[in-house]
Amino acid sequence: MVGSAVKRKLEAEGFNNLVCRNSSELDLRNQQAVQSFFEKEQPDVVIDAAARVGGIMANNEYPWQFLYENLEIQNNIIAAAHQQEVDKLIFLGSSCIYPKHADQPMNEEALLTGSLEPTNQWYAIAKIAGVKMVDALRRQYDRNYVSLMPTNLYGPNDNFDLETSHVLPAMIRKFHEARINGHTPVPLWGTGSPMREFLHVDDVADAVFFALNHEMEHDLYNVGTGKDITIKDLALLIQDITGHEGDINWDTSKPDGTPRKLMDVSRMREAGWTYNIELEEGIRATYEWFKDHYDEIKEVKVKD
Repeated sequence: MVGSAVKRKLEAEGFNNLVCRNSSELDLRNQQAVQSFFEKEQPDVVIDAAARVGGIMANNEYPWQFLYENLEIQNNIIAAAHQQEVDKLIFLGSSCIYPKHADQPMNEEALLTGSLEPTNQWYAIAKIAGVKMVDALRRQYDRNYVSLMPTNLYGPNDNFDLETSHVLPAMIRKFHEARINGHTPVPLWGTGSPMREFLHVDDVADAVFFALNHEMEHDLYNVGTGKDITIKDLALLIQDITGHEGDINWDTSKPDGTPRKLMDVSRMREAGWTYNIELEEGIRATYEWFKDHYDEIKEVKVKD
């Protein structure tokens, strides 16, 4: 999702010398394969949008993969970029790097000041390591590398698999399928009380483009809207957009996750960047994309 959005943005801005690989073409977990790729292509700029991602269920089910595979991916990319003296690198992470009970909104200084949310600690620890690798290379070798930490992302090419997806795409699929099956009840996890911030993937692509074209003073920047919504209100919004008229059943035996994850985006705003796409507009556009690709989506099963 993120890589394709960044590619669209760069192409729209007139860049045509792009070197892209998907996971079937280049296994980023393979150190030798990554080193050989960098030696052959000699990139000037690297945007690391690769990761194993998923929601609460996926993080709970596959803690080893979320920790180890993400460490492998980013270690190989960042080390190869450094060894090949790549001019600029953008490392993309996640707001889950911050402590579960960090002061809200969370600023960049909150990193490593408290314990993580247990349900996604594996992914968070990997991403924290990536942030610190970027910081170390800036400090020791004066590398022009920067970490961008987006809030919860959504948009075209999202993962809509109900076992591994994040909350917003999962809701889109659940409400859509419940509607076409006669407005059946929609089961959702938790109480609906946690608050989450969401950013359209085209906005994070715009933030990446901004960082590529500006000297970034700091090593770490939050990227988000600075506004959040309860999971319950998100469900009601998506229910309205999809036209579902049935009940919503909240399973309070399931975990809520972190109570609130609102980003302090003042550092990025002061650098000169802000978001453009409001949540309802973005969800409506994403739902249209989902419907256009539904036949393909329902045939795809994300493998372990």
